[in-house]
Amino acid sequence: LSLAPGSEHTATATLPAAFSDLLPHFLVEPEDEYIVKNKPVTLTCRSTPATQIYFKCNGEWVHQDDHLIERTVDPGTALPVMQVTIDITRQQVEKIFGLDEYWCQCVAWSTTGTQKSQKAYIRIAYLRKNFEEEPQGKEVALDQEVLLRCHPPEGVPQAEVEWQRNEDVIDPASDPNFFITADRNLVIKKARLADTGNYTCVAKNIVARRKSTSATVLVYVNGGWSTWTTWSSCSAVCGRGWQKRSRSCTNPTPLNGGTSCEGQNVQKSACVATCPVDGGWSEWSKWSACSADCSMWRSRECTQPSPGTGGKDCQGPDLQSLNCTSEQCPQTVSGAEDVALYVGMVAVALCLTLLLIVVILVYRRKKEGLDADVADSSILTTGFQPMGIKPSKPENSHLLTIQPDLTTTTTSYQGTLRSRHDATGKFSMTNGPLLDPLPNGSHTLHNGKLNSDPAEFMSRLSTQSYFKTLPRDIANTSYGTFNFLGGRLTIPNTGISLLIPPEAIPRGKIYEIYLTAQRKEDLRLPLAGCQTLLSPVVSCGPPGVVLSRPVILSMDHCFDACLDNWAVRLKKQNYEGTWEDVLLMGEELVSEPYYCQLEAETCRLFSEQLGTFALVGESLHMVAAKRLRLVLFSDAYCSTLEYNIRVYCMDDTQDVFKEVMQMERQLGGRLIDEPHVLLFKDSYHNLRLSIHDMPQAHWRSKLLAGYQEIPFYHIWNGSQRYLHCTFTLERLSLSTCELTCQLCVWQVEGEGLSFSLDFNITKDTRAVDSEFLLMDSNATALAGPSAFQIPYLIRQKICSSLDAPCPNGADWRMLAQRLKLERHMSFFASKASPTSVILDLWEAQHFHSGNINQLATVMADIGKQEAMIFLVSDGEC
Repeated sequence: LSLAPGSEHTATATLPAAFSDLLPHFLVEPEDEYIVKNKPVTLTCRSTPATQIYFKCNGEWVHQDDHLIERTVDPGTALPVMQVTIDITRQQVEKIFGLDEYWCQCVAWSTTGTQKSQKAYIRIAYLRKNFEEEPQGKEVALDQEVLLRCHPPEGVPQAEVEWQRNEDVIDPASDPNFFITADRNLVIKKARLADTGNYTCVAKNIVARRKSTSATVLVYVNGGWSTWTTWSSCSAVCGRGWQKRSRSCTNPTPLNGGTSCEGQNVQKSACVATCPVDGGWSEWSKWSACSADCSMWRSRECTQPSPGTGGKDCQGPDLQSLNCTSEQCPQTVSGAEDVALYVGMVAVALCLTLLLIVVILVYRRKKEGLDADVADSSILTTGFQPMGIKPSKPENSHLLTIQPDLTTTTTSYQGTLRSRHDATGKFSMTNGPLLDPLPNGSHTLHNGKLNSDPAEFMSRLSTQSYFKTLPRDIANTSYGTFNFLGGRLTIPNTGISLLIPPEAIPRGKIYEIYLTAQRKEDLRLPLAGCQTLLSPVVSCGPPGVVLSRPVILSMDHCFDACLDNWAVRLKKQNYEGTWEDVLLMGEELVSEPYYCQLEAETCRLFSEQLGTFALVGESLHMVAAKRLRLVLFSDAYCSTLEYNIRVYCMDDTQDVFKEVMQMERQLGGRLIDEPHVLLFKDSYHNLRLSIHDMPQAHWRSKLLAGYQEIPFYHIWNGSQRYLHCTFTLERLSLSTCELTCQLCVWQVEGEGLSFSLDFNITKDTRAVDSEFLLMDSNATALAGPSAFQIPYLIRQKICSSLDAPCPNGADWRMLAQRLKLERHMSFFASKASPTSVILDLWEAQHFHSGNINQLATVMADIGKQEAMIFLVSDGEC
């Protein structure tokens, strides 16, 4: 055995005769091994019975010097056993690395034959550093399934994979919410809040252990509303107030970036707290007849009013008695019975008389009501004298090339007027004139303007039964007399006007029309729930006049003009004095008698009926906002140490601003900064005002608290035209004249504004004058051609040219598009002359600022030669 196998000099071991005919078999065969780093591996082989045993690696015999051979005897079978071991180094394997795998096999001999063992493969172990696919971070909702992928680095032997969360090993056996797939990915069946963390994929084999980059799994929770709380108690102890209920976004609370709850967390509703009513005594009854015991009595009851809702009872006696004189004392009981009989007879007679009077009154009222729907023909003709109209040459005289024939206005109207209202809304009209007769010549049209005494008109108007509720406010009322040529009424500095288009009044009729801005304190508008007033309350009339086409009423509003955030309704007062909804903004129907054009700060109302109107809104979201105008005034003259700054918070409409300016002018105040506009949202938060940064060496504030506050509902419901806070300051010396400070106004958790004040309280002595209150110099009433930019006959030519449909679209539709009125196409199309309605709206929008040449340019772009008539000069005429 000292030579390599196969050598001709190889010696063999001699086996006992009993085992010489047995083939060798392996008790131990070599197995696959991995070389880690530079450490050699050992292969072992054991066989019995064998005479010779050696290793062959990659087809070549291993030199005998590299073998370690041991001989033993199996104690059970007494067979000889041979064991051989060899060591394989990394260098041996690397010699053929890449060509083929390195393997070794054991070969055993006996006298009978040869046996070969299984091949044992020797590989160099390794594990690469970079993962082929690493897990990625995710944000998942609660209870959502999560899949984290991992493809470990290449290695020999193949790496095993385990998962860790926050460095702790995940064991799917102990937590069944985890599952590791056959391709080593991690599945979280239902994400829990506890599953939020950093997840790591760990790959390991006999060589090394690798970790992937951590993947952050964030389990978020979307918020959910809790149930509503019960309604709070009414904010008012007595009368109209507000109550609220709330809910919180805590079911569940949003976590880890989950979405918050959508919708409002506070709901508000109007409420009426029943006021305690203290009892009141009725009148004493008459003294009773003298009784048999020479006494008489009288009584009263606690019924005017009866005590209620915790009110106090009446104080004092409810029965009084007196002794009769001797002459009044009855002598017998039968005398008292006679008196009672007489009293009863008198009472029955009185009742019969009253019943007869009531029957007569009812009969007369029914008879008078037969003609309640038709007014006498004198309703419009009485008091109107033939009028001569002499139109003046307007400012843009070169634009008028055709003079309208106004001779038709010299005749008086002799027809009748029928009220436009249904049977359920009738009001009684007497057979006399609607307005008292006018003195001869008291109303004439001169140069398109109405000359009359406004005080006289308001006095006559207020005597009529239906108009007694109108305020006798001449400054906020305009009126005029109009025929088929139309005209315009304007209330200066209020943004309120009424355009009466040509042909709106039927030919042959003459109407006396008024326009007035109602004061909110004079006319209470019922508001339900969270409704708020968004415009002035405007009346135009008289109601019931017949109109051939809609007039246009223009008035300011004070909301953000976003109908996605508001439900805005037009309210109209009917003949009984109650308010009813006649239009929902954004859902107008062309078949209805009302239609609205909503602009950023103005509402244009097309109406086929005259009456009293107002805009009322209800917010749909908490982002809905009203525009507040903030105005600062101070004392024009200051001779004391105290100095007042008044901050007005009002609806951003011109009529309210005009009223405040007029009031401050009477008080002698002065405007100390330009007005600012603040968006006040329906967030249930109050408005706060504070003053800061005054020079402490010269001024100090007498306000004890850090700020003043106006409650939310005082502003939101709009029942008060304006609110104001006064900051009283004190200068430490009469010689101090310079005042610098910051005045801040903001809504809690909302927007705010800051006024930087720096002025001399003595030098600037300007009171509120025309520089700040820009008085409208235009006439309040214009009749006929002077009320319009477009001459009457030219207007008729344009309408006849554009009303007819044009195949290429060069008709009224293109005019609406060029004027950016395409949203109202269906409304225009419903009218007999769409062009005339478009021109009416243009007149209403551009009376003060309109450039008729720009309209002519639009007409020229459409391709209508009629537009060139605008540009003809006086000389060419």
